[in-house]
Amino acid sequence: MTRLTRLLTVLFFLSFVTDFARAETTPAAPAAPNNAKTFENLELLGTVMEKVLQDYVEPVDEEKLIEAAINGMLQSLDPHSYFLNAKKYEEMRVDTSGQFGGLGIQVTSENGLVRVISPIDDTPAYRAGIKSGDFITHIDRKSVVDMTLDDAVNMMRGEVNTVVLLTIARTGGESFDVSLTRAIITVKSVRANPMGDVGYVRISKFSEQTTTELEDAMRKPETAAGGKVSGWVVDLRNNPGGLLSQAVGVSDSFLDQGEIVSTRPRDKNAIERFNARPGDLAKGKPVVVLINEGSASASEVVAGALQDHRLAVIMGTRSYGKGSVQTVLPLKGQAALRMTTSRYYTPSGRSIQAKGIEPDLVVEQAKIQPVVQNGHILKEADRANALKNENALEAPMDPGKEVPKSTPKEAPKEAPAASVDPTEPNPTEDYQLSRAADLVRALSIYGHAAVK
Repeated sequence: MTRLTRLLTVLFFLSFVTDFARAETTPAAPAAPNNAKTFENLELLGTVMEKVLQDYVEPVDEEKLIEAAINGMLQSLDPHSYFLNAKKYEEMRVDTSGQFGGLGIQVTSENGLVRVISPIDDTPAYRAGIKSGDFITHIDRKSVVDMTLDDAVNMMRGEVNTVVLLTIARTGGESFDVSLTRAIITVKSVRANPMGDVGYVRISKFSEQTTTELEDAMRKPETAAGGKVSGWVVDLRNNPGGLLSQAVGVSDSFLDQGEIVSTRPRDKNAIERFNARPGDLAKGKPVVVLINEGSASASEVVAGALQDHRLAVIMGTRSYGKGSVQTVLPLKGQAALRMTTSRYYTPSGRSIQAKGIEPDLVVEQAKIQPVVQNGHILKEADRANALKNENALEAPMDPGKEVPKSTPKEAPKEAPAASVDPTEPNPTEDYQLSRAADLVRALSIYGHAAVK
């Protein structure tokens, strides 16, 4: 038996002894696997790894090999279970916390360079005068050409109060260097804006502060409308999900009572149910939730809960269909195991795994274009001897007057369908958003009871 095989065997024996000791104080679990067969498989694994380490054509990093073996085991289960080494685990924690040490720039990759989408207000990048459309060509004198966007972002992030040097190329001017000191950057997952009398709420992901941010953000449209908001559009399009706890919190913000979601693991005695508490941020006003094929996981929890309780009209296209819950289990060495541990079900008992949430109103995204009229359409007031409206201030058109003909207009040029995540809500360009806002107004006129 090789050294590696012996090590794997010892590790299995220790885990078996631990499980045996734990079994004395816990309910009976499913039958344990055949121990002899497990030892045999471990020996095979150890033999293969030993052969690779000894005889592969090039030297192999043993740590990377073991990590790949663990990942292979987990990824054979489902697409959402995988191993997180120390670096990836830290990145995941930063992402879900919504805070990191950085510069405060939203960026994208364009023509091999890093283009600034926009600086975040009150951050080092904003205060340094970095503008939307600027190109970052070098980071700490290192060219970003052919660098992945993730690598560029990682170079700009770092410990608070450390300095990074950016080389900026701006249209119509020469390149220049700017030295920035990293600070704590908070990325908000919720923003809200007024659309006339309709409140618009965009939730881009579910991070640790999403529920709190929602409560704060919804005050902006209410204030702008003088406290007379007709209703709300909650935009979950292209929201990939996030923390289940925050999906529960957001759902609870609109629900007064009842179940929000249940999670069901392999042990049927360990079903967990989450229920709403009194309180409704929408204050009984109509709510329309926008979803599409990019709305996944936690987004589907919210959409499913509000749909089952008839508290909102779900509009858009069918969602992604991820109905499983992953648990992150910390391991030694700052690593972690992200593993699917349960499925979730909507209040009515629906599993949306691989099916998604079907919207109440299917509305595909489309291009909005003005209608070109090639002639004048006669109306009642244009006809000879038409009866007058007794309340009208103006007389109908003189029957002897020539009917004006409109000049044909040039057809508008083709334009792509609007982005579903505009910086500001723009219903004149975003067809789905326009339909959602109209529906909110209609429900407001006829009463919220129309939803139920």
